Amino acid sequence: MSSALRLARLPALLTVALAVTLIMLPGRTELVLHIYALAIASIVLAHLVRAVRSAHPVATGSPFDAALRKPRRQDQRLPELVRVEGEVSLGMATAFDFHYRLRPPLRRIAGELLAARRGIDLDGSPEAARKALGDETWEVVRADREQPLDRYGAGLEPAMLQTVVASLEAL
Repeated sequence: MSSALRLARLPALLTVALAVTLIMLPGRTELVLHIYALAIASIVLAHLVRAVRSAHPVATGSPFDAALRKPRRQDQRLPELVRVEGEVSLGMATAFDFHYRLRPPLRRIAGELLAARRGIDLDGSPEAARKALGDETWEVVRADREQPLDRYGAGLEPAMLQTVVASLEAL
């Protein structure tokens, strides 16, 4: 069916309804004609709007609108990474936090790496572990390290942390 016939179908139906209504309500001719004109005008308007939309598609958005939109967060941080960063920050701040927060994970990592890569038990073979880790790292992870006397004293120095991480990576 051609597009002209499809467009003419609804107005033709309205015209038939107009004729039937005029026959049934002869005293309401003016009101029926107003309603008919309104219905035809709304059909024409709907077709015009559809034609304009197809000729000029809606833009996806202006650069101004794009700048106002909140950017999506694509770099969601892993909760475990946030926890480790907190432990490192605290461990570098005070001696207490270093001893009770940062040192246990460093001991666990050192023990697992020594066992997996060198076959050395951290607590069972302290001399072999000390030789594999180096004196500075051994002082951090040894089991008999004493609690700090000054809880609020300086934590692990950044250079020392770098040395410990480098020696663990070298295993």
